Amino acid sequence: MTEQLVAVFAALGDDTRWSILLALGEGDASASALAERLPVTRQAIAKHLAVLEQVGVVDSHRVGRELRWSVLGSRLGDTARELDRIGAEWDRRLAAIKRIAEGL
Repeated sequence: MTEQLVAVFAALGDDTRWSILLALGEGDASASALAERLPVTRQAIAKHLAVLEQVGVVDSHRVGRELRWSVLGSRLGDTARELDRIGAEWDRRLAAIKRIAEGL
């Protein structure tokens, strides 16, 4: 799971890929449609989509002759749950430190 999370975070750490993911969060779109919305060429969008697809956060499907992309919520949900788990562990640790500090 850790390697998968690292790959997802590395992919989403790029501003353009993050912008693509946000745009797809509003609805499915083709690479051409995304290129119209973002300050990036269609070819660059296609390369970024390939990276996002490789880590499992987007998927494509055909609608007629057009290849449309969509967000895969399951992978993002897994990532969010792992972040919640890590956050809860830090909250637990900080609460323990606070109890110790207040007891001094």
